[in-house]
Amino acid sequence: MAEPTPRRNEPRLRPAPLLFEPAEAASDPEHFFDLESIDDPRALLARATELTLAFRAAADRAVEFQAMAAAQLADPRRFDRLTTADIAERAEWTEDYAKKMVEFGRDLMRGAAEGRGPGESA
Repeated sequence: MAEPTPRRNEPRLRPAPLLFEPAEAASDPEHFFDLESIDDPRALLARATELTLAFRAAADRAVEFQAMAAAQLADPRRFDRLTTADIAERAEWTEDYAKKMVEFGRDLMRGAAEGRGPGESA
């Protein structure tokens, strides 16, 4: 599984809205957010770029939530604390990556406690 590098100093992008596809369209393997119906290459590039940025922003945000969950699960104050090996197994990460994510999550939560949002640095 690919291991993304957490980004701390990059500004958070506002993604284009991801419009959910109707079930019948989603079941068609050739259908992808109606991109196949766009004939104008300029419009296709613009919409595909919007989707790419939206998916990247969503993935970055999901990684932040993964990191915060990992940090919470590794918290020594929890009676049901998990080891980084346990967290790595559950998330399909390497143990080294789990350690990095726990620390990243702690940094994010520390920033939130100090009034900064995830992704913002002091």
